Amino acid sequence: MPLLTVENLNVDLRIRNEVRPILEDVSFSIGEREILGVVGESGAGKSLTGLAVLQLLEPPLEMRGAISFRGRRLDQLDQKALQKIRGRHIAAVFQDAMSALNPVMTIGKQITSTILTHLPVSRREALERAAQLLSDAGIPAPRERLRSYPHELSGGMRQRAVIALALCCEPELIIADEPTTALDVSIQAQIVELIRSLCERRGTSVLLVTHDMGVIASAADRVAVMYAGRIVETAPAREILKRPQHPYTQGLISVIPRIRNTAQRLGQIQGSMPGPGFRPEGCAFHPRCPSAIARCAIEQPPHFRSGTGQAACWLLDPGGEHSQTGNAGALS
Repeated sequence: MPLLTVENLNVDLRIRNEVRPILEDVSFSIGEREILGVVGESGAGKSLTGLAVLQLLEPPLEMRGAISFRGRRLDQLDQKALQKIRGRHIAAVFQDAMSALNPVMTIGKQITSTILTHLPVSRREALERAAQLLSDAGIPAPRERLRSYPHELSGGMRQRAVIALALCCEPELIIADEPTTALDVSIQAQIVELIRSLCERRGTSVLLVTHDMGVIASAADRVAVMYAGRIVETAPAREILKRPQHPYTQGLISVIPRIRNTAQRLGQIQGSMPGPGFRPEGCAFHPRCPSAIARCAIEQPPHFRSGTGQAACWLLDPGGEHSQTGNAGALS
């Protein structure tokens, strides 16, 4: 049984009597010790998917679908039951560490209070655990840093503290929403490696939300590509980087700089993603797709099997006259 299963997740934005679909039939699963990367441009619905898993959506957003954690329906639990799961079994790492941390509480106070809330340990044991977590997260002089306030730490150190906070109760799943966005490139690589190494050691699964295919290449075991509120391709990370099937995935990979690339210009995806409520008929990507056929503008494609993954593209329809194997933009 998968650790997390999301089935036919739909999220609508209700404004007065108008309903705008934001997420449409999003389905995926995460296994034990697996890192699933969810990738796409801004506005694709990645962060909203993570918030839906955490059951943190509020009006005017309305959710439909089934979200199960170890076979238990999270979408059917009341707030009291959800509070026992958040932090203890499912934790979150958000992109803005300064907003994720309480500015008037020390790092140690925030970590120990979370530990004491969820685990039957003494305050002394909680402090020892907090210091060890900061050390594991690569923060020097961890006992001193327990007395530090968030503003006294650098951006990279704050993000490490947030990761330590997320791991403090040994959760089985972490929702990591753009955990490297606000950091320098050198620090980004360290944070990605930290998340992967800590989760491997602790047996934690991760839903890794990002727009950066480089992060996907470094950390993810499997990838779900989102466009305009829908998953358009899923496959193991190695396969999706080498042989992307959906034209949108091919476009995302074509913009990655490569050391051996002799081309003068990087690839680009023309146009922009449609906003909520303005998704075109048929395949939402067809106005921007260089390989679009007439059917793409009329009918939304289902997911077709391709290799060890699947993609929602009419070019992969085994019975279609335009069927082909997409590999443009694959990493060499």
